[in-house]
Amino acid sequence: MSELRPWMSGGVVMGGGSTERGGGAEKGGKTRCSRRLWVLFGMLALVFLTSLFFSVSLRGGVSLNYLEPPGWEEARRVKLVPNYVGAHRLSMSDGPLQKTCACPRCVGDPGVSDWFDENYDPDISPVWTKDNIQLPSDVYYWWVVSKSIQCFPFNYQGSFTHMYVIPGRSPYGSWDQGRCLRCAVVGNSGNLRGSGYGKIIDEHNFIMRINLAPTVGYEEDVGSRTTHQFMYPESAKNLAPNISFVLVPFKTLDLVWITSALSTGQIRFTYAPVKQFLRVDKDKVQIFNPAFFMYIHDHWTKHHGRYPSTGMLVLFFALHVCDEVNVFGFGADSRGNWHHYWEQNRYSGEFRKTGVHDADYEAQIIQDLAKAGKITVFPGK
Repeated sequence: MSELRPWMSGGVVMGGGSTERGGGAEKGGKTRCSRRLWVLFGMLALVFLTSLFFSVSLRGGVSLNYLEPPGWEEARRVKLVPNYVGAHRLSMSDGPLQKTCACPRCVGDPGVSDWFDENYDPDISPVWTKDNIQLPSDVYYWWVVSKSIQCFPFNYQGSFTHMYVIPGRSPYGSWDQGRCLRCAVVGNSGNLRGSGYGKIIDEHNFIMRINLAPTVGYEEDVGSRTTHQFMYPESAKNLAPNISFVLVPFKTLDLVWITSALSTGQIRFTYAPVKQFLRVDKDKVQIFNPAFFMYIHDHWTKHHGRYPSTGMLVLFFALHVCDEVNVFGFGADSRGNWHHYWEQNRYSGEFRKTGVHDADYEAQIIQDLAKAGKITVFPGK
């Protein structure tokens, strides 16, 4: 304790004449304390900087979100890659131009066209199955009430329970980087006559035709093979066993008709005479999804016309199923006439005037798809 007394006596404890000296000691103590604090803060800062640089060296960089300009996160977001059973995200290392198939140009490749990527929904199925039978209320209203020829409530689920031909899930697989599924969408335009495209068309994996579309006698120009025939009741015809009959239900009564035509044959008339019985491969019957119908109307034709034409429906069906899409027989012929390749239509051009479909707007969509590299259009004659 004797060693402590001089420090205490020379400090604040001493009174009277020691006041000035005690004040100097107090200032010296504060100075030493301040120095210790600065040294402590410096050591803490050194530890923090060391740990920060160590972390950066491990991760190869650091992201300071609060320093990033507005919109940076949106620009850095990776686009969805189309997948029939669900969308996958590309990793940053994959880059925006990763191939989604083995074709030279693939429908599903992201980053090729912003316009296409903004409107294309890879998760909506073009086929109506038992897995997606429940329609959203807005789709049901548009299909049954606002668009349908017959506007009355309809229990489509009840109708489906009797349709044993309806698949439980989509018959089309997911996108495969090692696959090149080439599809020909063959329209009925008179520009096919004299085109000589028959051999080219027949080389595709899927060949999709619309309504009547005869091939016998026109093989040199339109080909002889068919894998998918898209029809509605008033345009239906019998098909060979190896062809998929794809029903396009423009109205709810069409579902009742397909059930009848494959079984009892009770329905013979809708708004026009229809086939009482239909001879097709029941295992290959497919129903065009009304939700997909509305998706095309909202995203692509943008409500031009009352609803999209059958040709437009088939084209986007192919864009959601195939890796490569080639288009034949769409639009007018070289003289500007709109007619079928198997007939001379004296009312050519009437299609453009009805208001049901907007042929000019749909032609512009096809042109834009071609510019975006998503389809190849064979112009015909």
